[in-house]
Amino acid sequence: MEQRIRQARMQQLRLIAEADRRRLHTACGARSTQVWLKNLLNIDGQDATNRVRIATATTPSSNTSGDSENTTGAVAGPEVSLPATGEALGEGVIGLEHARVISRCLTRLPAHVRHQAGEVERLLVDNARRQCPRDLAKLADRVRYMLDADGAVADERAQFESRELHYATARDGMLVIKARLDRETGAKFVTALQPLAAPRPETDDIKDPRTVGQRNADGLSTLLDLVLDTDGMPRTGGQKPHLTVTIDYTQLKNQLPTNATGEITTAGGAGMLEGTGQYVSPRTVRRIACDCEVLPMVLGGDSLPLDVGASQRTAPTHIRAALLARDGVCAFPGCDHPAGTPQAHHIVHWIDGGPTSLDNMVMLCAHHHRTTHNHHWHIELQRGRPVFTPPASLDPARTPRSGGKAQPATHHHALRHLNTPPESRPPTSRSLAST
Repeated sequence: MEQRIRQARMQQLRLIAEADRRRLHTACGARSTQVWLKNLLNIDGQDATNRVRIATATTPSSNTSGDSENTTGAVAGPEVSLPATGEALGEGVIGLEHARVISRCLTRLPAHVRHQAGEVERLLVDNARRQCPRDLAKLADRVRYMLDADGAVADERAQFESRELHYATARDGMLVIKARLDRETGAKFVTALQPLAAPRPETDDIKDPRTVGQRNADGLSTLLDLVLDTDGMPRTGGQKPHLTVTIDYTQLKNQLPTNATGEITTAGGAGMLEGTGQYVSPRTVRRIACDCEVLPMVLGGDSLPLDVGASQRTAPTHIRAALLARDGVCAFPGCDHPAGTPQAHHIVHWIDGGPTSLDNMVMLCAHHHRTTHNHHWHIELQRGRPVFTPPASLDPARTPRSGGKAQPATHHHALRHLNTPPESRPPTSRSLAST
């Protein structure tokens, strides 16, 4: 079926070329064959232009300029003829997108290598029979770099000059980013983002439910965490770039679960993100404040600072090292150490008087840090190991789950009899050993 569709497409291209040769567009009052075709077939203007270009290049009868074809298949001037491409299209072994890639490559060849156009066309057509258009475009790009190094460098320079990145806050408060990056910067972006946006490992045969777009957004969020956590960022006023949130302390403190289901019933307020001027809920502020530097600041009624306290880090270096040794990157049950900067979570929040100590903190990845806050998982330490109890909405029985790094407490219980003399083991252990 695909072959027949492609052959029918080539028949259409021959008709388009004939219509162009007869200048049928003038009878319809159109200024060009492209415009006439766009209206006739109800297609986009760029699609019409591509079809006319391929039609006139692959159909010999369309050459009305008086320029004769040379033995290599090239004609004088910027336009080239594509006899090998037309033959392959007629056979149905390549598609219109293949032809577009070939046409674009040959059209951009400089005059001093135009005599090789036929050879280049045959090379590309031969590969188009086995490659998809995207892979063929990479080969065409490589051909251009080999035959027209100066032009390739000029293209790279033009792309660099055309670089742009814009961001704006939409009406719903989300940040919208639009960017066009040169090849080098684009490769840096992809290289940094891909490992952070990879799907999470399957758990109980359940695949990562996030879409590709959501995974990319989460990967970018993790990438920003890594950047802001490094000492390489330029400082402003002696400080590293940091996320600043302004919120009323009473509203922040009141965001605690107040009923049996773990829901918050107190009235909520809002914190303002200084970077964008957008508001976030106190619940989100509490999560952000788990592992950050907090600068208490008393504001007057006109929002002007009256008193500024000392900055305090909730998870100093030695505590973070101990947490990593105990919990790994993430202590949440079943988490497979996702990439990114681990976040130190207060079991009893520091806002509520919880101490910044090893026995009141647990290391979590960004995803599970958000999960514990949003769904109100209960966390406690048992024998120095974190144990997570899900909310009733997730598990009505609220069965505790052991977390932490390798060799959790359950492993110690299971293997304890190996270090116990046989005469001291309980009956069940002796019977198992004897069996």
